[in-house]
Amino acid sequence: MTQPNRQNNLANMSSDDWSDEENDVVVASYFSMLSDELSGRSYNKAAHNRLLQGQTRRSRGSIEFKLCNVSAAAKAFGLPIIRGYQPRFKFQMSLAEAISRWLAQNPEWEMALNGTLPTGMAEAASLFVGIAPTLRNAPPPDETEKLRAVALRFDVAGRDERNRALGRAGEEFVFHRERGLLRQQGRNDLARKVRWTSQEDGDGAGFDIASFTPEGRERLIEVKTTNGWERTPFHISRNELAVAEARREDWYLFRLYEFTRAPGAFELRPPLEAHVALTATSFQASFG
Repeated sequence: MTQPNRQNNLANMSSDDWSDEENDVVVASYFSMLSDELSGRSYNKAAHNRLLQGQTRRSRGSIEFKLCNVSAAAKAFGLPIIRGYQPRFKFQMSLAEAISRWLAQNPEWEMALNGTLPTGMAEAASLFVGIAPTLRNAPPPDETEKLRAVALRFDVAGRDERNRALGRAGEEFVFHRERGLLRQQGRNDLARKVRWTSQEDGDGAGFDIASFTPEGRERLIEVKTTNGWERTPFHISRNELAVAEARREDWYLFRLYEFTRAPGAFELRPPLEAHVALTATSFQASFG
């Protein structure tokens, strides 16, 4: 579609429902601002709003509200969000579809995002590990089901799993954290023995980091990393589940979230079914 025709179509849209074309231009503007914010570059929200007013014939307030909707949908995708646009969760699935289209058309964006991931940070040992969401004396946020529906529909867990740079950065972060914590406890001998198993031996062990408690007990850590919020779903393999069951006393799932911005973390211990709903997502097909 030519640009004049696109502008005419946008100008003729209903004042209530946002069309795919309107969603597309708002999402593109949002990711332009987010890219600048993550890179530390200045940008002008008012200028973006004025441009969107011209493209959509929507009011300033309507566009501001819509950008907050984009934050909510982006959160469901396990993505960082613009800090100045607090999520508003009453958005339609068509907005999530616009984000999916934008990500598919701009694969280089997530590759560039990987370049901002914290790796080998000296402060890794100071990371605060909080309480898992399932162990808090508080109900899940009201918007949890909406975000979960988007995450499942667009396989956010699978996208994180396929993002090798993200997974590697999270593992490296935890590797340095484990060594740093042992040194702080005066166990330099154990710190030297911590192994980044998935890097040295491959992914078949059922855990990524072979570490120790300060008392010398094995601490086998499977790292799951996301740029999304703490309840972003994740993939876990049959082998990882089998090792978790066989080594219940030693196995830990270390969940890193909001990794690009300011990492948060919590740990889950077996049985994982006590914390998360495990859903089979694929089947092996063979010929008889």
